[in-house]
Amino acid sequence: MHNQNSLIMNDDKYIRSIKDLEQVGCKWWPKEVRDEAMKVSILQYLLDTQEKFISLLTLSDMNKPEKIFSLIEASEFEYHLFLKHLILLTDVGSEPIQRFNTSFKEIFPDNKIIFAIGGIKYSYPFTALPIKGKPSNEKMQIDTMENLQAKCKNKTLCRDLIILLIFGAASTTPRTRAILYKCNAYEVLGQEEKIKKFVRENYIRVSRIIAGKTATDLGNVAQVYALHYLTERLGDNYNLVNNGTIPGVKLDDDKDATFDIVVDRKDDNGRFKKYVGIEVSFQETSNSVAERKGREAQARFRNTNNKRCYVAYIIDGAGNFSRPSAMNDMCNNSHCNVAYTPEEFELLIEFIKEKIG
Repeated sequence: MHNQNSLIMNDDKYIRSIKDLEQVGCKWWPKEVRDEAMKVSILQYLLDTQEKFISLLTLSDMNKPEKIFSLIEASEFEYHLFLKHLILLTDVGSEPIQRFNTSFKEIFPDNKIIFAIGGIKYSYPFTALPIKGKPSNEKMQIDTMENLQAKCKNKTLCRDLIILLIFGAASTTPRTRAILYKCNAYEVLGQEEKIKKFVRENYIRVSRIIAGKTATDLGNVAQVYALHYLTERLGDNYNLVNNGTIPGVKLDDDKDATFDIVVDRKDDNGRFKKYVGIEVSFQETSNSVAERKGREAQARFRNTNNKRCYVAYIIDGAGNFSRPSAMNDMCNNSHCNVAYTPEEFELLIEFIKEKIG
């Protein structure tokens, strides 16, 4: 039943109570969201340590290839953290590195790389590569925040990979040079301005990924994961905007109502264009954000309804289910309520297509 203060809504399959959602919800963070949060945490950590990484590249010398090792040692910057920066910078991830390892004897038949800088040849003998099995992110110690912040366990592997990623494109062997064409960081070593430009241009995608989120902000990650899921499943006919607004929809303080996700059809150019504003609330523990969303629910619904548009809520998490008051405010002022599971997302997608085409 909806409370008397709510606007009258059709009691259909899309409108469920908080008890209904608790029965189908997952209550604890799904693995996909935790994995996404881990990526955000690592990317933020890389941005936090970027200046030190830049200083090490600046102090390096392309004509003294192994100087980078003494700099890393002296600065107490862990080898595997430096390697993680290089992997992101060169856009050579674990899969290409695994392919290099598999074909290592073909690429480096003498188990060493010979490269030329300014007409001078250098030789570096590999001491750890190739390794048995795959050089996975876990083996390189770059898969989790815990591993990244720990002491390096395999310096020899990291040293081999660092040389490979910095100087690979300078190989004197054409075939090797073609395979390692992305491994060209040597071109900017010791040149501060070029390094800053090179690093920051390549880190633009990192900044876009984290978009100002803090390392532990699972709530934002839950929102972004839902956005990505809906974007992929709805397809190209729909616009989905993160932290968007619906024209003319305001809260009681006359400020534009911001929704976590706003959906509309690209080909809807009518006078009364339809939108679906989606709010995401997933809390494992008590949180003031849920209380705010509850307080805003009635005004958000009333003003959206007046514009012939729709409000939907994604509600889940043990913390939310333990505070029914705020959750009821959302459920009672909504056109569609779903939990945070793939099955429930599909119901939301069905609702969106039914209501806005």
